[in-house]
Order: sequence, then C-alpha cells, then structure tokens
Amino acid sequence: MEAAKKDLIYLYCVTKKVPKLKEGEGRVYFVYHQGLYAVVSKVKESEFSAENLKKNLANLAWIKSKVNIHEKIIEGVMRDTCVLPFKFGTIFKTEDSLKTMLEKHMGEFKENLENLEGKEEWGVKIYCDIEKLKSTLIKEEAEILKMGKEIASSSPGKAYVLKKKKEELMKEALNRRINEYGQESFEILRGLSIEARINKLLPKEVTERDDEMILNSAFLVDKNRVAEFIQAADGLKVKYKERGLNFDCTGPWPPYNFTTIKEEG
Repeated sequence: MEAAKKDLIYLYCVTKKVPKLKEGEGRVYFVYHQGLYAVVSKVKESEFSAENLKKNLANLAWIKSKVNIHEKIIEGVMRDTCVLPFKFGTIFKTEDSLKTMLEKHMGEFKENLENLEGKEEWGVKIYCDIEKLKSTLIKEEAEILKMGKEIASSSPGKAYVLKKKKEELMKEALNRRINEYGQESFEILRGLSIEARINKLLPKEVTERDDEMILNSAFLVDKNRVAEFIQAADGLKVKYKERGLNFDCTGPWPPYNFTTIKEEG
C-alpha cells in the first residue's frame, strides 16, 4: 500500500474514442470521464515529483529515454484516433485530480478534438548551405558581378574597400533570397493546408547539421490532401536543390502546434 501512495499519474494525451493500447506499453491505461479518455500511466514519485523531475531534467540520457516513450505512446494512440497531446512531464497526483481537470476543460478539449478530426500535423524545415547559395548569387546578382570586375581592375587600396562593399552586398543578397525562398515555400504549402505555423529557428547545436535552418514550420493538413502536400514539398526540394536548400518534410506528428489547451498538473 505504501508503494501505491507514491505513484503519480502521467498524462500523455486525451481522445474521444476508446484508445487502442498495445501490449508491452508498460502500465499504460486510460481514465474515462464524460466522453473523454485520458491515456495515462503510473509513474514513481522518486522520478516525477516536481522536485525530482527538476533534477532528472539535467540528465540528458534520462530525458531522451523518457521523451522517446512519451512520443511513442502518443503516436501509437493517434494511429487509430484523433488526440490532444500533452507536453512531456504532465503529472497529476491522483486520478480524481485528473478528472477534475478534464471536467474543467471539457468544452475546449472536445472543441479541439472536433477541429482536429480528419487532419494531420506535418512539419517542414528548410536548411540552407550558405556557401552553395553564395556561389549561385555571385553569378546572378548584377551589382555583385559589377563589383567583382571593378575589384579586378583596381589598385590594392581601392580593391580592399570594394571587397568590403562586395561582402555587404552579398550579405544583403543572401538575406533577401533566403527570405524570398522561405516565404514562397511557406505560402505554397500553406495553400494546401487548413492552418499553418512558423516556429522559432533552431541553432546548429540542436539540429546537429552543418547547414543553417531558415524555416521551421508546421501545417495542419486534411488527410485527403496529404499526398498532394508531400508532392508539393518534394517539388520545392527539387526546385531549390541547386541553390543549396534542403527540405525536411516529416509527419504525421501529434498536433502540438494546433491545439489550444491550458495544461495543468
């Protein structure tokens, strides 16, 4: 009995249909309350109490393992039904406190699930090989071409000044083209979506890539148009390949970007 008292309730997601839970998913089960099913598991206070969770978040290996479980369970449930995903580490002390939360937010939860029915979240990230794009712009930008010719025929002192100016022109051209390509790609894909979001760019330390992220976007796509959406993303990938752009189109993902819920725990 003492061990049971130390169990907390970990919430993964909420759905309107009976979740199909696969065997081998540990102690995952669902809590039903007035038409909503909360997919949960019991976790130890020694890992997930507010104090202990804060300590464990400093352990990268622990986070990676637990987040992987979190995402796999949500993705497993969403194969069969629409879900409202909750962020990693959403904890309740008891099933009663979980039901109180479901009761409080029942209207918005059901409204969100209704809005998400028959739709999927897809992510599109665009990365840019800056040096490859530079090599293209050197051949295309009239001012930069002109500046290159002037440098070649100038004295060393003047050439130095012109090179600095050329660097500024290149920087401006890069920013202009990157914004242009990113905006065009986003608008094309948004036209095939119900909703779209632009998220913060991730640094190389997070992406672990050599090229720079220039667009981090999410799209809510009708399931009937997913093939068309992917085809459009593939078309953009081909179009911009020679300019150093790399497209990463992935999904379907739990619809974190398109749920409007106030999480409590």
